[in-house]
Amino acid sequence: MVRLLNLQIQFTPMQRIQKLFKVDNVSKIKDKLLIWGAQYNTVAWLDSNSNNKTNIEGFLAVDQISFITTDYQNAFEQLKLYIDKIQDYAFGYLGYDLKNDVEKLSSDNIDETGFPDLYFFQPKKLIEVQKDGVLFRYPEDLVDDIEKDWNAILTSKKEEVTKTPLDIQHRIDKKTYIKQVEKALNEIHKGEVYELNFCQEFYAKNANIHPVNTYLDLNTISQAPFATFLKLNDLFLLSASPERFLQKKQDTLVSEPIKGTARRRTLPEKDASQIELLQNNTKEIAENIMIVDLVRNDLSHIAQKGTVKVSELCKIYTFKQVHQMISTITCKIKPNIHIVDAIKACYPMGSMTGAPKIAAMKFIEDLEASKRGIYSGAVGYFTPDQNFDFNVVIRSIVYNQTKKYVSFSVGSAITAKANPEQEYDECLLKAKAMREVLSTPQQ
Repeated sequence: MVRLLNLQIQFTPMQRIQKLFKVDNVSKIKDKLLIWGAQYNTVAWLDSNSNNKTNIEGFLAVDQISFITTDYQNAFEQLKLYIDKIQDYAFGYLGYDLKNDVEKLSSDNIDETGFPDLYFFQPKKLIEVQKDGVLFRYPEDLVDDIEKDWNAILTSKKEEVTKTPLDIQHRIDKKTYIKQVEKALNEIHKGEVYELNFCQEFYAKNANIHPVNTYLDLNTISQAPFATFLKLNDLFLLSASPERFLQKKQDTLVSEPIKGTARRRTLPEKDASQIELLQNNTKEIAENIMIVDLVRNDLSHIAQKGTVKVSELCKIYTFKQVHQMISTITCKIKPNIHIVDAIKACYPMGSMTGAPKIAAMKFIEDLEASKRGIYSGAVGYFTPDQNFDFNVVIRSIVYNQTKKYVSFSVGSAITAKANPEQEYDECLLKAKAMREVLSTPQQ
C-alpha cells in the first residue's frame, strides 16, 4: 500500500527564503530547537554532535507539505517518483524490510513497533544548524514565521517530568540466544555464509516515556555523530547511531561500516589498552574486512570504473560509551544513476546483514524472533541538488506511543571464530546506553 500526496498535480521547485541568526555557541541552542520542534506531528532532528567535518551541525525539519509512506512492494520506484516530483528536501527513513523489494525475500516475524516500511516528508519548516549560526529555510508564504519561531525557540525549556523506570524484557533469553548463535556457526562451518549479523530485541509493554527527554538523556551519554529524533504522529525513533550508511556529495559516494566494538574505561591507561586490544583483535579485523569487501562489491555496480577505494581500513574511533572499528569506502558514481537507485544498490547495509548478503538475510529471518522494522534501516535526507546522507539505525529506542510499546535491538556479527558467550556480552554492551536512559529514574 502506498499513501502520498496526489502526484498527478504539477509540482514546481520549492522557493525557500533563507535567514541566518548568528549564535556564539550552537550547542546551547540545539536542545531548544528540538524541544520547540517536537510540538509538530512530523519531526526529523539530525545532530552530528560536532563530529561533522563540514559546516553543517544538524537539521530540524518539521511539519509536512507532502509525504510518502509505503510498504516494501515497489517502494524504491515509488520513492524515485516522489523525489523527482517534489524537487525539494525530503527527510525520512528506509526500514530494514525494504530488503524484500531489493531481493525475493520475506519478513514473517512478530512486529510490535508498527512503523511502515518507508516514510519521507517534504518539510514546511527547515532549520539548518551551522557551526556559527542557525539558518532558516522557509517557503515564501511562511517567511513571516521566521522571527516568531526564532523567538519561541530561544525561550523553549525542557519539560520537567518524573521518569518511571521500565521493566525491560528480552525477546529471547540468554540460553536461546546461545543456541541460535550455535545454529549460525553451524551454517558458517558448512560454508553457507561466512558472516551474519544476529540481532535480538529488548522491549517493555505498558510503557510511558517522554520522547524528547528520553532522547536528550540518550544523546547526553552517547553524543553520536548520527543522532536522530524522529516523530511521525505517535511513532518515535530516538537514535544515538555512530554509523553512516551512505552519503552522496556531488559525484562522490561514501560508506562507513562499523564492525568491532570495545568498552570505554574510566582510567586513561586502561582506556588506551582497550583501543590497543581492539586494534589487534584478529576476529574484529576479519569481520570488518569482510563487510568492507561486501560494500566495495555493492558500490561497484554504480561506480565509475576504477574509482572504488578504501580510504580508511579498520580505524579506531572513540565515542563516549565505546570504541568502534570503522572503515571508509568511497567511489565516484556513474553519470545518470538516480540517487534512489544508488541507495537501492547498497541496501540493506552489509554491516547489518552479513555476507554473502542474500544468504545472510535468509538465515537472519530464521534466527531472529522479531521483525526489525525501522531498526537496522536508515534515517536521512535528500537535498534539491541531488545529494543525500543516511545513517544506520542502531543504538536506538523505538516507541509506539499509542500502544505504549518501547523497543530497542542490538546485534553482533557472527563469524567462524565467534564465541556465543562473548557475542552475548557484546550485545549487552551495545544495549547499555538505551537500558540506562529507560531504567534509571531521573527528574
